[in-house]
Amino acid sequence: MKDRSKTLTIVQFAALLAVEALFCFTPLGSLPALGPIVATLGMIPVIITAILLGTKAGTLMGAFAGLFSFIVWTFTPPSPVVAFIFTPFYSFGELTGNFGSLLICFVPRILVGTVAGASYAGLKRAIPDKNILCYSISAALGSATNTIGVMGGIWLFFGQQYSSLFGATMLYVIGFTVLTSGIPEAIIAAIASSAVCHPMSLVLGKNQKNQY
Repeated sequence: MKDRSKTLTIVQFAALLAVEALFCFTPLGSLPALGPIVATLGMIPVIITAILLGTKAGTLMGAFAGLFSFIVWTFTPPSPVVAFIFTPFYSFGELTGNFGSLLICFVPRILVGTVAGASYAGLKRAIPDKNILCYSISAALGSATNTIGVMGGIWLFFGQQYSSLFGATMLYVIGFTVLTSGIPEAIIAAIASSAVCHPMSLVLGKNQKNQY
């Protein structure tokens, strides 16, 4: 039974990894947005993995999301103007990426899985009979982690350069991005994660206990 459960977990992870790759490498994972960063669906598979398979699996999926993002921004950046923020191997005029670019690209994605998984575990213990609420809050927190991590990293490593690109203060750029990209991403993540995790938990007959 243990081997069967491990095999099922690997299969589920592989399926979610395929969805993550689809979202990262095709236009299916992007949403039109008014802010400087395109709203993305790429964090949803990470969040679902963290909820269904546990915090460790979600963190690992977040690392894959960071790797896929790094590949995209390095070789086929959707917005060349800001690609230097996510990869040290791209420049725009005098603006060049650095080690901070790697931190911005990887760390927030990794933390999405950690935060979503840990949040779900805590919420499930606190309100065990409110699964959909637990899914939604955990997903929103995971998505917000990515937005806060990316924008915070940009402020820390590229604040002056980034704000100069848009002719506005960094505080305004961050606020505008959160309103036009971050909040929609969090809402979509909450709805999508609940829509997937609730029926999946019923089909698989699991109690949705996070693994650490």
